[in-house]
Amino acid sequence: MSKQKSGGGLLGGILIGSAVGAVAGLLMAPKTGRETRRLLRKSADALPELAEDLATSVQIHAHRLSGNALNNWDGTLARLKDAVAAGVDAGLQENNRLNRNSSETATSPEPEAAPTSDLHS
Repeated sequence: MSKQKSGGGLLGGILIGSAVGAVAGLLMAPKTGRETRRLLRKSADALPELAEDLATSVQIHAHRLSGNALNNWDGTLARLKDAVAAGVDAGLQENNRLNRNSSETATSPEPEAAPTSDLHS
């Protein structure tokens, strides 16, 4: 899952970094003011498309992540249900075992008294 998160962040970083780098490069370039303004205008015209691409990419990654989260939740819920059912079964078995032991103890005859020898006779 971390690969998917970093993939969206990486793409966004690349797009934003490209735009910032282009603007910085234009401002540092040894060109006339007119040429620089023209290039900045072209870059500014490209920004809406760049923002739209970034927004689309974020939506795709968010949809994919939410789908993965739902799949993970379904798997976790199924494992939890299995664990609860196993716990209930184990509890019932232990309860039956304890009931059998207590009923066997209650129905078993009293141990016979050991014969005593009569030394006084």
